[in-house]
Amino acid sequence: MKSGYRFIKETFQNIETGYDTDYYHRGIKYRKGKSVERIEKPTKLYRARELGYKAKQGYSIVRSRIRKGSRRKSRPKMGRKPRAMGVSKITPGKNLQRIAEERAQKKYPNLEVLNSYKVYDDGKSWYYEVIFVDPHHPRIISDPNINWIGYKQHKKRVFRGLTSAGKRGRGLHKKGWGSEKNRPSIRANKGRGK
Repeated sequence: MKSGYRFIKETFQNIETGYDTDYYHRGIKYRKGKSVERIEKPTKLYRARELGYKAKQGYSIVRSRIRKGSRRKSRPKMGRKPRAMGVSKITPGKNLQRIAEERAQKKYPNLEVLNSYKVYDDGKSWYYEVIFVDPHHPRIISDPNINWIGYKQHKKRVFRGLTSAGKRGRGLHKKGWGSEKNRPSIRANKGRGK
């Protein structure tokens, strides 16, 4: 028997994406909005619930926009071999979802990032919804399932790559053979056991 969230998920997955649909108008609204914007409730309720969101005090949702693609590197004016130009394929060391989370965290420094998920994309940008938790809220402190986020070792966890997107970018979603040098970090393993 399907749950209500399963029906919501299927409805969202089978949404029409053509001209003059809800999806089309959502993109217009997102493009007119700010790059980091607080919203009332999650767009993908089933995904937010999977990642720990609860519709109660202490939880917030923020939509974060980030430009697609790699770094925009200016082309050198003096002569180079094409292979030595160093223009294309220059990327940041983090995935874009993690950077979107960090930008949202900078705007709301009193909250902690729990997780995030992709909600929309067009030819220019990715749009993520970031789940925030207020670690000082009485409803959060009294909840044994989430009060761990207020402990000191979880302070500013997004900047240390402790969210799901951060761990994925650090290679920690892979375990076992072939991932020996990913833990505790690639930098810590540099030069160890050639």
